[in-house]
Amino acid sequence: MPLRVAIVGSGPAGIYTAEALTKQAGEPVEVDVLERLPTPYGLVRYGVAPDHTSIKSIAGYLRRVLELPGVRFLGGVELGKHVSVDDLTACYDAVVYCTGAMVDRKLGIPGEDLPGSVAATDFVNWYCGHPDMPADRFVLDSPEVAVIGVGNVAVDVVRILAKTAEELRATDVPEEVLSRLAASQVKAIHMIGRRGPEHAKFTLKELRELGELENCDVCVRPEEAGDSDVSGLSRQVRGNVEVLRGWAAREPVGRPRRLDVRFWLRPVEILGTERVEALRLERTRLEDGRVTGTGEFETLPVGMVLRSVGYQSVPLPGVPFDTATMTVPNEAGRISEGQYVAGWLKRGPTGVIGTNKSDAAETVRTLLSDLADRERVAGAPLDDLLRQRDVLPVTYEEWLAIEDAETALAKTLGRGERVKIVGLPAMMAAIGRE
Repeated sequence: MPLRVAIVGSGPAGIYTAEALTKQAGEPVEVDVLERLPTPYGLVRYGVAPDHTSIKSIAGYLRRVLELPGVRFLGGVELGKHVSVDDLTACYDAVVYCTGAMVDRKLGIPGEDLPGSVAATDFVNWYCGHPDMPADRFVLDSPEVAVIGVGNVAVDVVRILAKTAEELRATDVPEEVLSRLAASQVKAIHMIGRRGPEHAKFTLKELRELGELENCDVCVRPEEAGDSDVSGLSRQVRGNVEVLRGWAAREPVGRPRRLDVRFWLRPVEILGTERVEALRLERTRLEDGRVTGTGEFETLPVGMVLRSVGYQSVPLPGVPFDTATMTVPNEAGRISEGQYVAGWLKRGPTGVIGTNKSDAAETVRTLLSDLADRERVAGAPLDDLLRQRDVLPVTYEEWLAIEDAETALAKTLGRGERVKIVGLPAMMAAIGRE
């Protein structure tokens, strides 16, 4: 009897786990990759900025894993809705949870819940065409926008706000989203970090891309660009500081949009009555390695605040969860007998996409070691249970049909290689299901 494993989540962590199982198992293995959406690849499809086509090419690698013998994609199957933990442990020898980190951390300041104050993940989901985010979710009608955070996600959000719709036309941005970007009233973007440039989390490559924007002046205040000796900094951080200092030394040339990259400021309150009208900031400094306020304040007249201060995982029904670390407690990927975890749900939102490969390999080593002498589960296949519950999973072949429909849509619109189809009804229509 082959080893049967269920993987919950088809993002990089889940698919790398499937690959590791096929490579490490010294016996036949059957891997079912369960995904609540009809589409695989997780953040590669719905988190990577549409103009970063080289990173999105990772989907080609993940695709080859889903096409390996013994690996099966089951889309439209949700843990807690269609199946339970008990269902899975009864059907499989092991279950690996790989659902990532799906929500933004909160700022914890007054006014955060006002309309116009939104999680950066929502905005990313919107321009990436995530089925959970309606295409009419955002109207960019404010002349000024604040993006809180100085990591790569914040940089992606800023870049999409700063570019013209024409610059994004060749990407897979949904047509409805592209129309709203074309109608954007945004003129000024403020990207705000609590600490100095040497503490920013963005990478040098991402930062330099902002300096290449054709539609936007990038401005840095000399007093915020850092004036300490950079010789002791890492190569990456030194490069960031040098780029920012270069921007601080140049004058704006009058492009249609302006980006102000700000440091040593923390948001203390979002102001407004019925929606966001302004953002109040406090000047900061470091004391014994901790950020503290100086009592100096300024207010920005922004109509939208995008929060990008980190991701966090959410609990899964029936799976242990540590609310302090926002991860599933584990030992080298082991949760309990027959249950495992990989990816951001295991270690927190750290590393890059490729980090999930070694992380998944560790979990699989633990799993295979645990199952080496254990008797195989003899439960009925999950297919029988789903059939009883009238759940018809989206197959891998049907996912390919959605891809084909997106390619055809791009051709019809005279755009790039693909344009994302928006919403579950349209996706299901593409595979002949109403």
